[in-house]
Amino acid sequence: MLRRALISVYDKTDLVGFAGGLTELGVELVASGGTARALRDAGLDVTEVSALTGFPEVLGGRVKTLHPAVHAGILSRRTAADDRELGGLGVGPIDLVVVNLYPFEATVARGAAEPEVIEEIDIGGVALLRAAAKAFEHVAVVASPARYGDVLSALGGGRDLPALRRELAAEAFRLTASYDRAIAAWMTGPAAERVDLGVHERVQTLRYGENPHQSAALYRAPGGAPGFEQLGGKELSYNNLVDLDAARAIVADFPDRPTVAIVKHTNPCGLAAGASVTAAFEAALASDPVSAFGSVIAVNRPVDEAFVEILGKLFVEALVAPAFSDAALARLEATRKGCRVVRAAVAPDPAPVVKPVYGGVLVQSPDAAVVDPGAWRVVSKRRPDDAELAALAFAWRAVKHVKSNAIVLARGEATVGVGAGQMSRVDAVHLAVRRAGDRSEGAVMASDAFFPFADGVQLAAVAGVTAVVQPGGSIRDEEVVAAADAAGMAMVMTGFRHFKH
Repeated sequence: MLRRALISVYDKTDLVGFAGGLTELGVELVASGGTARALRDAGLDVTEVSALTGFPEVLGGRVKTLHPAVHAGILSRRTAADDRELGGLGVGPIDLVVVNLYPFEATVARGAAEPEVIEEIDIGGVALLRAAAKAFEHVAVVASPARYGDVLSALGGGRDLPALRRELAAEAFRLTASYDRAIAAWMTGPAAERVDLGVHERVQTLRYGENPHQSAALYRAPGGAPGFEQLGGKELSYNNLVDLDAARAIVADFPDRPTVAIVKHTNPCGLAAGASVTAAFEAALASDPVSAFGSVIAVNRPVDEAFVEILGKLFVEALVAPAFSDAALARLEATRKGCRVVRAAVAPDPAPVVKPVYGGVLVQSPDAAVVDPGAWRVVSKRRPDDAELAALAFAWRAVKHVKSNAIVLARGEATVGVGAGQMSRVDAVHLAVRRAGDRSEGAVMASDAFFPFADGVQLAAVAGVTAVVQPGGSIRDEEVVAAADAAGMAMVMTGFRHFKH
């Protein structure tokens, strides 16, 4: 039974109506100074906290509810032993705590001076919320006026009060966690270190972000396993970490074959699988040896000394693999002191994809669609032969890792031309064909989304591409397929796309 409520709120929205509803239900009201005055002015009976504690508010209101008579009444477990102890102290139980906090974040946002900001750091309110949330089995905690109606409804029999108490407690803990993070962030300094990243904690402050005038830091979930473990080379930068993450994800998508991805600005300029990682590297490098300068390279098998040797004179910013032999590490240290050597798992990451946007964050599931050529629909007159189908499967797996609009040309298990991030799809084809040169002859093509016009397919046909995989779904699909048929190309449709923004 709910007998006594403690109310201490900064935001007095709907307070009088809520407190009046509690009074009608026979709940005794106890309130701190300003809240008590607002209730008394509305004609409600209320006991001030100072009367309950026998101690006045002090330090200009900095201390008012921080007292055993308050917190013992909240935290009592309602056992016979606790009841006897409280009775001996003259302390009664508190069954409902209604608190909202000083507007710290709003005060910071309007550019207030530091002394004013400090005064808006709520202490007693946070303590009350945490105490009441801990005692949710017996105490209801309300941290927002938006919940007043739910509580009155529950007390009137409209909801399951025990379930609501747990729900409200979780909300209170989320609020206090967010509040404390905001305070810690304000006290930290640079913008990248002030960001509120939920339960994440800062692991490392980076030299700068994408550009030297931007601050940056690396965060991860508390207690989480390290992601990238640096074994050698220069300090990792923001851009290194972005490219390493992209490169690691690419080779993780090819678990059955030794695979190497050569990445620039998160896009693979070269990607190949082979009988060994050295063979894969040579094929990947051939895809675009010019763009490979200053790249990040990912390998999905352990790196040995032979792999280090085959890198030759190529300037590599960072190298990531699941493991490195001692000989490989020694060779890298001797010949490539600046190359950042990083160990990381290369299994697919099942975590949701999170992207900040103005006013919030977007969250989506990872693009983990299975590559199943058996489910593809042949839409051309000519069916792809076995070699083409295998190359199409490789290209379709690769194109999902290229920024849209994306085109990948491949021969066998290697890219020969990549068109990334273009504003029109035909421009992406132009870029991929130009990069491939003579190697377009006999290559296959993957497009991450449908062709809106036939021009992209026609351009590929002129370059010698023999087969195409694409999602389909354009209003001009018939024209696109007709262009493939006119060139004697095979075309298959997957029924789903691989946009990567």
